[in-house]
Amino acid sequence: MVDQIPLYRVRSVAAAAANRKRAAYYSAAGPGSGADWHSRYQLEDESAHLDEMPLMMSEEGFENEESDYHTLPRARITQRKRGLEWFVCDGWKFLCTSCCDWLINICQRKKELKARTVWLGCPEKCEEKHPKNSIKNQKYNVFTFIPGVLYEQFKFFLNLYFLIISCSQFVPALKIGYLYTYWAPLGFVLAVTMMREAIDEFRRFQRDKEVNSQLYSKLTVRGQQDNQRIPSDMVFLRTSEKAGSCFIRTDQLDGETDWKLKVAVSCTQRLPALGDLFSISAYVYAQKPQLDIHSFEGTFTREDSDPPIHESLSIENTLWASTIVASGTVIGVVIYTGKETRSVMNTSSPKNKVGLLDLELNRLTKALFLALVALSVVMVTLQGFVGPWYRNLFRFLLLFSYIIPISLRVNLDMGKAVYGWMMMKDENIPGTVVRTSTIPEELGRLVYLLTDKTGTLTQNEMVFKRLHLGTVSYGADTMDEIQSHIRDSYSQMHSQAGGNSASSTPPRKAQSSAPKVRKSVSSRIHEAVKAIVLCHNVTPVYESRAGVSGETEFAEADQDFSDENRTYQASSPDEVALVQWTESVGLTLVSRDLTSMQLKTPGGQVLSFCILQLFPFTSESKRMGIIVRDESTAEITFYMKGADVAMSTIVQYNDWLEEECGNMAREGLRTLVVAKKSLTEEQYQDFESRYTQAKLSMHDRTLKVAAVIESLEREMELLCLTGVEDQLQADVRPTLEMLRNAGIKVWMLTGDKLETATCVAQSSRLVPRTQDTHIFRRVTSRGEAHLELNAFRRKHDCALVISGESLEVCLKYYEHEFMELACQCPAVVCCRCSPTQKACIVTLLQQHTGRRTCAIGDGGNDVSMIQAADCGIGIEGKEGRQASLAADFSVTQFRHIGRLLMVHGRNSYKRSAALGQFVMHRGLIISTMQAVFSSVFYFASVPLYQGFLMVGYATIYTMFPVFSLVLDQDVKPEMAMLYPELYKDLTKGRSLSFKTFLIWVLISIYQGGILMYGALVLFESEFVHVVAISFTALVLTELLMVALTIRTWHWLMVVAEFLSLGCYVSSLAFLNEYFGIGRVSFGAFIDFTFITTVTFLWKVSAITVVSCLPLYVLKYLRRKLSPPSYCKLTS
Repeated sequence: MVDQIPLYRVRSVAAAAANRKRAAYYSAAGPGSGADWHSRYQLEDESAHLDEMPLMMSEEGFENEESDYHTLPRARITQRKRGLEWFVCDGWKFLCTSCCDWLINICQRKKELKARTVWLGCPEKCEEKHPKNSIKNQKYNVFTFIPGVLYEQFKFFLNLYFLIISCSQFVPALKIGYLYTYWAPLGFVLAVTMMREAIDEFRRFQRDKEVNSQLYSKLTVRGQQDNQRIPSDMVFLRTSEKAGSCFIRTDQLDGETDWKLKVAVSCTQRLPALGDLFSISAYVYAQKPQLDIHSFEGTFTREDSDPPIHESLSIENTLWASTIVASGTVIGVVIYTGKETRSVMNTSSPKNKVGLLDLELNRLTKALFLALVALSVVMVTLQGFVGPWYRNLFRFLLLFSYIIPISLRVNLDMGKAVYGWMMMKDENIPGTVVRTSTIPEELGRLVYLLTDKTGTLTQNEMVFKRLHLGTVSYGADTMDEIQSHIRDSYSQMHSQAGGNSASSTPPRKAQSSAPKVRKSVSSRIHEAVKAIVLCHNVTPVYESRAGVSGETEFAEADQDFSDENRTYQASSPDEVALVQWTESVGLTLVSRDLTSMQLKTPGGQVLSFCILQLFPFTSESKRMGIIVRDESTAEITFYMKGADVAMSTIVQYNDWLEEECGNMAREGLRTLVVAKKSLTEEQYQDFESRYTQAKLSMHDRTLKVAAVIESLEREMELLCLTGVEDQLQADVRPTLEMLRNAGIKVWMLTGDKLETATCVAQSSRLVPRTQDTHIFRRVTSRGEAHLELNAFRRKHDCALVISGESLEVCLKYYEHEFMELACQCPAVVCCRCSPTQKACIVTLLQQHTGRRTCAIGDGGNDVSMIQAADCGIGIEGKEGRQASLAADFSVTQFRHIGRLLMVHGRNSYKRSAALGQFVMHRGLIISTMQAVFSSVFYFASVPLYQGFLMVGYATIYTMFPVFSLVLDQDVKPEMAMLYPELYKDLTKGRSLSFKTFLIWVLISIYQGGILMYGALVLFESEFVHVVAISFTALVLTELLMVALTIRTWHWLMVVAEFLSLGCYVSSLAFLNEYFGIGRVSFGAFIDFTFITTVTFLWKVSAITVVSCLPLYVLKYLRRKLSPPSYCKLTS
């Protein structure tokens, strides 16, 4: 009973508290209330049902909406009230709640996914209806496009604010100008947004139409041709290849570029004619649709045979939708379509990432909104609340609405598009792709860079470097000895055989004259090389040639094999490297199909082996195995290879494996342990029957199959240990040094061994040679983690190396303490990390530091990390394109990261910061002029500028010069690469802060006041001159301020300046009514010649000089007395 108390503590405490509350309530109700409480309510819980309750969940489980906590028995109170009393008290609430829940469930109910039985050629027997097999990636349709886009825009506060302001102009009492003064800017913003969405939607429509319009042969024997896309999830029934298998490309499904071998159902592959597929009585039983693309459980049953044929189906018998047939013609039966296919079920909306700059600008715009409201209240207060003051308040809100610039979002979005175009067109980083155009500024604010190892820091091009047999080790310079042993072994074997069938094992008599040690080593080398060339999932592929019929033909498995056109296909580059190495030492894999494998010896002989069973590699088992029969000797051998952690408990006792694995790992080599076990015919037949029975099971098939295989993995003979080197990417060392000098902390997250990860970290200079390294001891409990963290806390300025197991324990008990210590390290290496742990580390860094993070990787196991980071970068490498497709930015080499961050990221942030603040300044200055104008005329809510002047001010008069700031740069790209220390200033956010924002506010108030008061002071008798003088000076001031802000001139900037000035001068002839030219305004008639007089020109020039000259002087003095860091480099 004592052991049961902690399990139900949460429930017991909650129930006891509820009981106390009820008892207190009924005790306070009066005498007798507490006594008959138990008679009115029945508790159907506590001790009576404790035995039925499962273990309580963790606290996180209660907070998770998707947890199964609702399935636990709860304290159920059976209320004895009935009839009207029950309805009046709580019944109506219960009925309303039940009805609402029922309606919600009806609306949100999804079709329950079930296992299904699919009959061959008899769709009328299929009870399950398939969903429509069409792809739809469109967000809208013809009817929902406009409403959908409008909703996405107006769910933001600022856009909704402008919509309300524009709609207010339909109210006569609130109208202060022409309708298009407010509706034109809003319409322009919406038009740009809709145009962009329409283009993206049309592209999605075209992609969907291209796929959905493909014609496929249904219920015929024509099948799917090579290079054709699989339209739906199918079970592979038959192929034109004699081997009964075919290759498919899955890069569009899982991102892996290596071809996958698929096997047809043996029962249907053996049918004499293709037409027999529709004459037999057979069906496929398939599990319910699920997300996992790497597993499948099903059975194939043929009923018209005696006895019925039952065949288990696995992932190798499936053809998933969106894969491509790489060779031959395939025929399959459809089991899942449409939204039930693996590809559609794995399609999820990516995380909507918002840049830090956008968040900062949003905060500033909220401050501007508060300033807008405060200014309007001040104007109404100074007005004395005369008349309908609330109407005047709203009119002032309309007059000062330009404080919040509606064009800010459009300018920034167009600027982001320009930054992305510059990145993709940069010749120094070819192949760069911008997939998320909304966060280019994030590349300039990074503090933490989390990177994968294999394929990211390394090339993922494996080269065989070391073979260790326990007593002797062979390196790159002694491979010729292995080649000599192999050549001698097979030449002696051939001469001893005397023309008979060659044996795969050299006869002992042929080696009788050799010394005992030499004979032992030679035999062990031969067995090791043979095991390596047999234990794999590699298939040799020969270059195809056109036959007479025009169809593609492939090389047959005979004696005529050409080394020139042979390539190897496998799911792992390690296996290809091993098979290529065996070819280099003389034993070549020349042919392979589902049931056999052929090797060629140095003398040209072909050795044939029958493949009895194949156990593929899985991330859980960390090993793969194969059972083969030598056709010349009928010997059955079980070969296996895998990681040392998985194989150490399988092989026979030895005293060198663990030590040599550590030695190779310290050299940066990836290790594989190779072992074998000889089987008798009886042993294999017993294993095969148990294995077949386990594969036919539809419940816990994976566990049952694994248990049967593990029964065979006992006391295996250790043959050798292989070491494969994954070479570093080009310029990894200078790139990492550049990132370190830029103030970016690099963390390496890898699934490799601790020794290998540490070696690569040191060889790549992620951890400098002079840097101390603290290897976090393996911990499994809270106490051990506490002691190790205390030991680590006493060390300063050292790199941390920790395994995924220890990391999980630390994060479980001491998350805050561990992250605090880890963030102080100059570099962190996490080895044996799972994809989930990688994403967890990224999330924890974001939560505990609040700094921007970037994740970079090249494999499918890096996708979760890339999507969790503020900025994800994918590398198109050997492991496929899955990471690059899921990333925000895609590059081809790790060294391109340096230029992407130091040049493009830095420029994007500084340009957007300047552009955003200048757009806000443009709205603030005209609002200041409006405030001064209203103050002079007794706080009247009368607009200073009307009609097209307000629209043109933010568009054709100033838009092009202001937007040209996206071409500005403070230093040349070469200088930014040479001095990465310039990047440090960006992480502090000094280019856009409340300090810089207040400076621009003060500049706007000063210039707006000078422009308005100067125009009022210098006008003579005609007041309408104020409009012409002040607006002309305003436009000139904005053009000069753009020139003042620019640090490096571009020819397009000069064109934009003069083009805007020319547009304004030309518009004076067409917009004369807005300036009071040629009409009566305020009781005065103004002649067109006024704006061409010297008086007009000197007044405008004087006001403009007074508003701009002090700022030019201050900029010059600051540059001389306290220059920024970039000025010191350019001077």
